[in-house]
Amino acid sequence: MAAQTQAQTQAQTQARQAPTLAVWKFASCDGCQLTLLNCEDELLAIAGSVHIASFTEASSQVDPGPYDLSIVEGSITTAEDAERIKKVRGASRYLVTIGACATAGGIQALRNFTDDLTPIVYARPEYIAALRTSTPIADHVKVDFELRGCPVDRRQLLEVIAAILAGRKPNVRAHSVCVECKRAGRVCVLVAHGTPCLGPVTQAGCGALCPGVNRGCYGCFGPMESPNTASLSAVWKSLGAGGPALARTFRGFTAAAEPFLSAANAATEAAEEEGDQA
Repeated sequence: MAAQTQAQTQAQTQARQAPTLAVWKFASCDGCQLTLLNCEDELLAIAGSVHIASFTEASSQVDPGPYDLSIVEGSITTAEDAERIKKVRGASRYLVTIGACATAGGIQALRNFTDDLTPIVYARPEYIAALRTSTPIADHVKVDFELRGCPVDRRQLLEVIAAILAGRKPNVRAHSVCVECKRAGRVCVLVAHGTPCLGPVTQAGCGALCPGVNRGCYGCFGPMESPNTASLSAVWKSLGAGGPALARTFRGFTAAAEPFLSAANAATEAAEEEGDQA
């Protein structure tokens, strides 16, 4: 019994000495957290090198901070979450946001561009305590690194965790989806088929999944490092997919991300001037 108690004490001491990792959920679908869980063997290696102090998707145990690394999924949509993220930031040495929701407001940021739909959707809207907008984490606290995607790529996620804990810059490339298509030897759906595609302005990371099945990129990884959205918008318009259709596409997975946000606004203004309501 004494030996067992001593072993438990040693295990607890080692856990306290290891870097502490915490994973937090805000307004999201949990898909990015599931990406971490789906790492399987790699997750076991992570668990062996860090102390997972909080990860309610995997365990109900939550240890108090401070934390060496906090990984945050989800956007801010309530006043309570706006305060909670400040507490998470205050307890974290490094804070990394993962996914389209945390980095760009997510699909739920579509509410930012409409009238208040709460009275239409809910029978008793007075019971709904939500902010009028959905905003990324960086609008509220300092973020040390943003990892995009809907959901994030598992390889990039593992690289970011390893890099942050090792004290180096994550090796996540900022080129466009077009580069992934070229490397895979795929025919460009935009040039060859005339299919509207956001690949030229979208950050790589998904492996060009949609173009791989002859569909245009939907931009779920957000804007690349230096996207030329004006040029792409002109190409879309030449294909008959400008105006409202273009605005809706830019306001998809990463609705609040610049310069997609500005491109969507520009497309909307141009459509209004031309009387295009399609």
